[in-house]
Amino acid sequence: MARSTPGVTRQRLIDEAVRLFSTRGYAATSVADIQAACGLTTGSGALYKHFPSKQALLEAAVRRNLDRIAERGGETTGATGDPRADLERMARAVWQVIEEDRELIRIMLREFDGFTELFEGMWQGVLSGVYAQGARWIAAQRELGNVEADDPEATAAVLLASLTYYPLLQIMIGHTPGDLDPERFLAAWVRHAALTLGLAPRPA
Repeated sequence: MARSTPGVTRQRLIDEAVRLFSTRGYAATSVADIQAACGLTTGSGALYKHFPSKQALLEAAVRRNLDRIAERGGETTGATGDPRADLERMARAVWQVIEEDRELIRIMLREFDGFTELFEGMWQGVLSGVYAQGARWIAAQRELGNVEADDPEATAAVLLASLTYYPLLQIMIGHTPGDLDPERFLAAWVRHAALTLGLAPRPA
């Protein structure tokens, strides 16, 4: 009867599977590879005590990602009275979401065609949900007279695309245009977003 190494949990199996899928690719990673990474005997079949298949591991990783997003709730939005401060806070929250799941996002970007339905849910949770929140924030700020945006939905899409471009390229190829320091990019993004939204300049 297959026995797991003491201390090897479902979460450890998920973590190691995600790491290997991210670095080697899903197809190139075997169940034996995942077991070995967890300190399990490669031929023991111990992984199957927790998961029926390699794909089930990937599905569990995506579910964990969606649970984390749900727990964060509305961290990416919320008005403070200073729209520029709101923009920076929201931008940092989006980057944090991407950074915390960078390995799983790398898998999604590389393996999307093979698991369209699975990753579609993750896409909706990671970016589409953030987009919807951003669009609502812009619309609310327009109602308050703080920003100028004829089309809040399209404006949110453009701003989110430019914001996520930096970390997604970093995840995929390890480089960004100009290889700018993240803080320098973020400061430029906030200035660009403020101009796009027609925010009044801060007092000197």
